[in-house]
Amino acid sequence: MRTSGQDGERINMSLRTSALVIAVAVAAAACSRPANPETRVALGGANAASAADTVVVYKSPTCGCFTAWVEHMRESGFTVVAHDTTDLEPIKRQLGVPAGHVSCHTATVRGYTIEGHVPADLIRKLIDEKSPRAGLAVPGMPMGSPGMEGVVKQEYDVLAFDRNGKVEVYAKR
Repeated sequence: MRTSGQDGERINMSLRTSALVIAVAVAAAACSRPANPETRVALGGANAASAADTVVVYKSPTCGCFTAWVEHMRESGFTVVAHDTTDLEPIKRQLGVPAGHVSCHTATVRGYTIEGHVPADLIRKLIDEKSPRAGLAVPGMPMGSPGMEGVVKQEYDVLAFDRNGKVEVYAKR
């Protein structure tokens, strides 16, 4: 069994010695290994604003990038509750994540769906503007997005989607 320290070393080594495509493949593989039974983790901090700002996340129990994204969310004032699951597809479908725009974890906050490594400031903006959109997504696992920081940073789009599956660029990072 690997420890998180070993996984981090493997990912760092890949970033130093491999092209961006290989680094992303290694990170994606870390999120798709077989999982343990469902667990719940409540993560909050002094910056947690209110129960209304609780982000509920569904993820694989072996998802290595999740921890850094949670820290990013906590630093931005959100409380995070995680549910480990071995089958994310039905959850993504139920929450309306558009096909072809998936990532490694799916979340909800104040009725919005958040797919993948969406920056906290854009989640806050979506909430504050009381957007009619269904949610935001950062498809795949772009290097440099929150939770995927490293030596390589790639530009990526944060997508907004509605309940009918219409997708548009919400922000560029």
